[in-house]
Amino acid sequence: MSDLEFRSDLEFRPAAGEDLSTLVRLRDDAARWMNSRGTSGQWQPGELGEDHFRRIMRDGEVWIAEIRGRAVGAWELWWADPDAWGPQPPTAGYVHRLMVDHARVPPGTGRRLLRAAERRVAEAGRTLTRLDCLAGNDRLTGYYVDAGYRIVGHKEGKPQPVGTPKSFTLLEKAVR
Repeated sequence: MSDLEFRSDLEFRPAAGEDLSTLVRLRDDAARWMNSRGTSGQWQPGELGEDHFRRIMRDGEVWIAEIRGRAVGAWELWWADPDAWGPQPPTAGYVHRLMVDHARVPPGTGRRLLRAAERRVAEAGRTLTRLDCLAGNDRLTGYYVDAGYRIVGHKEGKPQPVGTPKSFTLLEKAVR
């Protein structure tokens, strides 16, 4: 498939219950991909199961990116993130677990998913998209800065879905 075909075929939809195993696979594959490139502190395969994604679908949103009906990426969208950002007015959407199937998509796909998440935040009437990444992960921080985000702080000891608390860099971008 050419990049042009890919660009027109990429579609986004809210995740549903039948997507739970796909979400776990995408997350585990993304963790293995990061680890193979030297980013071993961010995610580990097997950390999050279907219960995690089921809870996020109940309390927030999970989105699937597809090409011709085949899932090639996903992200979580939360409407509050007090563990990282503390109490905040309802002005932001919080993107978590942005992941793509690197074996099936061309470079730049993650950026397309991020833009789709930003559009969803703006459609909801929020003016900021926020996210965090592991403190010291300069490669990922640079990726988000290149996408228009700015570093606005750090969070020490943020609780994790599993494992010990970690420190994160906080980033945000204005959206319309």
